[in-house]
Amino acid sequence: MSFPQTRLRRLRRSESLRALVREAAVEPGDLVYPLFLCPGEGVRREVGSMPGVFNLSVDEAVRDAEEAARLGLGGLLLFGLPESKDEQGSGAWDENGIVQHGLRALKESPAAKKLVLIADVCLCEYTSHGHCGLVVDTRDGFEVENDSSLDLLARAAVSLTQAGADVVAPSDMMDGRVGAIRRALDQEGSEDTPILSYASKFASAFYGPFREAADSAPQFGDRKTYQMDGANLREALREIDLDLEEGADMILMKPAMPYLDVIRAARERVGVPIGAYQVSGEYSMLQAAFAKGWLDHDRAILESLLGIRRAGADFVVTYFAKEAAKLLG
Repeated sequence: MSFPQTRLRRLRRSESLRALVREAAVEPGDLVYPLFLCPGEGVRREVGSMPGVFNLSVDEAVRDAEEAARLGLGGLLLFGLPESKDEQGSGAWDENGIVQHGLRALKESPAAKKLVLIADVCLCEYTSHGHCGLVVDTRDGFEVENDSSLDLLARAAVSLTQAGADVVAPSDMMDGRVGAIRRALDQEGSEDTPILSYASKFASAFYGPFREAADSAPQFGDRKTYQMDGANLREALREIDLDLEEGADMILMKPAMPYLDVIRAARERVGVPIGAYQVSGEYSMLQAAFAKGWLDHDRAILESLLGIRRAGADFVVTYFAKEAAKLLG
């Protein structure tokens, strides 16, 4: 039947009716809040390109985590800024590394224990050259070497798990890293630790502010030989299939907003939990619009997150997590 018998506005007449028939929703427990841990004590240093986001010393990070737990957030995604860097990125698997220290402190906090602690696994924050794997010189210039990087990523995952990570999340985009991490975790008796794979991570312009926050910009070249070409949906699905075959328990899509079609395609293809990362550039451009008064702050935050959930994401990593939870009330 069509108009006038069918009137879709009938179910939009009141907030209670709209709530009753709403197809998707955002809840605080669907949100994961990223934290950037740095050395020191009492450090809360705002990231210039990301208003409201800070580099935090561990004591300050524990305070933020306790607030996140009170707000009912689902978890934290932890990144580290080490005191020093080297060509191998050895700080990534240092027993006394910044994220390892942070994990142990968070596990001692009764409030923070309520959160899922997800540790990013990559080398870019720890290498002097800023790339996500080992760099070798070739006749044609530098190359990020895939296979020799796998053992180092696996060492980092084991170290983070032993420090208290509930989930490890490899973000480097080396081929075979999920399998290498799964084998290493199993050999160390951590067969119950889930892997959240950044299964389709695109080489995106939207990562710029993150590289300031994590001090992880590559010192030469770019990451296009290992992060994905933004034009390739079918290849993204192959990446997902391979990571699941290697032992990934969940997958993470990154970025979110420019790649909602990839999230939807993945949701229709696989039955595992899917997360999406509303990345730094997405956050910063909304913050810039808020500062100019061009967008309604509260509505735009919630609408952006709802769009990601509607596309098929079970959870969203977002710098808006605490603000969104307060709005959701």
